[in-house]
Amino acid sequence: MGPYLLIALGGAIGANARYLVSTWAANRAGVEFPYGTFLVNASGSLLMGFFLNLMGGNEPGIKLLIATGFLGSYTTFSTFAYETLALVRRGAIRSSLVHVLGSTITGIAGVGLGMALADVVGRIW
Repeated sequence: MGPYLLIALGGAIGANARYLVSTWAANRAGVEFPYGTFLVNASGSLLMGFFLNLMGGNEPGIKLLIATGFLGSYTTFSTFAYETLALVRRGAIRSSLVHVLGSTITGIAGVGLGMALADVVGRIW
């Protein structure tokens, strides 16, 4: 099976798993807090750390299916968390801090800018 098909298969399963977990959490705990997102991010990060540490560089097809496809679709936060800790483990503390702060600040700023643009477009339409 080619790499794109492995990623697509894992992604389809991961996206559906995210939906199921988020829906389950909302039904159980309510929607006042994003419990589903929190649970997905926490469980996806745990799975990413476990899987990539266990697999290392072995089995590239399985890595594409599970890490890139399934977990990448389930939660990109797991990739962010893994890459941050990989930098720390390599001793690149400054880079890890830049990654955390830069990603968080630009992510929030990007969402804010996108929301502002949507408000402008919404008023025009």
